[in-house]
Amino acid sequence: MSSGDESAVPPAASARGRAFTICRADEPVPPAIAGAIAAIGNFDGVHLGHRALIAAVRETARAAGRPAVVLTFEPHPRAYFAPHRPMFRLTDAGAKEIVFAHLGLDGLIVRRFDATLAGTGARDFVEGLLVRDLGVTGVVIGHDFHFGRGREGTPAVLAGLCAEAALSCRIIPPVSLHAGAEPVSSSAIRAALAEGEVARANTLLGYRWFVSGEVRHGDKRGRTLGYPTANMALSDCGLAHGIYAVRVRLPDGRVKGGVASYGRRPTFDDGAPLLEVNLFDFSGDLYGQSIAVEVLAYIRGEERFASAEALVARMHLDAAEARRIIAGDAVPSMFDA
Repeated sequence: MSSGDESAVPPAASARGRAFTICRADEPVPPAIAGAIAAIGNFDGVHLGHRALIAAVRETARAAGRPAVVLTFEPHPRAYFAPHRPMFRLTDAGAKEIVFAHLGLDGLIVRRFDATLAGTGARDFVEGLLVRDLGVTGVVIGHDFHFGRGREGTPAVLAGLCAEAALSCRIIPPVSLHAGAEPVSSSAIRAALAEGEVARANTLLGYRWFVSGEVRHGDKRGRTLGYPTANMALSDCGLAHGIYAVRVRLPDGRVKGGVASYGRRPTFDDGAPLLEVNLFDFSGDLYGQSIAVEVLAYIRGEERFASAEALVARMHLDAAEARRIIAGDAVPSMFDA
């Protein structure tokens, strides 16, 4: 997820240094990923369940001697069908590009989700979009994937249509952390973040959840308190308000630890939610630049303090706790891949 800027951590190559080709909406499929096997879905979060699809598409493509790609859609279909209902997106288009680029894929194809696509029947989705427009030679989907006008396309329907079109079709069962557990899902991760259960969210994702965006000017109050902050406005973010241990990737690629507050600043103004990040061992001007912030742990909830002095005393404790957490955290990071 991000505040709308998608340039904080540009995905130039995949994890193993191989070329990673991005084909965005309305662009023709480039030769580098022509005839690909495609994993299809929305992939919000690119979590462990999605990673099973990605592993399967890589395996299938390797066996067939074809490129392995992901096919996804923007905007998210839910945003198209219910624009009046804000959606907490775990990973927007830019964040998904960052994650996909580190998973050993050859490329990413993005197609626009609009009235035309929403009204496309299941057969036209396969014969028109997949075969004629994109030229894929096979697909990999999850067990609950639906497509086409009115969601008429089920996994079984897709398998039948692919057989008619001479495309391979592989359907991946649900993924759980352990036997008897609920399947990994984007909704479960959103719920965990909404409760401040960062460790659980990161476990379901398989990496540290992060946001990206442009540093904006604030009221500069952090400077007067001895804790200057880089501030970001996050659109429709469902993260629990509170204090967090974080790591920040700067525009020059350096990574710094920090402590962050996400919320309304009840001690001062109860304003619109804002992410305020104090970077450890850093001095410099980041205004107008894009950074990415990954969340390691929830430290405490947002509080109203009786005085600025009481707040600063607690901030000292929060910063010390954040440093301790960062030093001991071993969850995989997209910043280090």
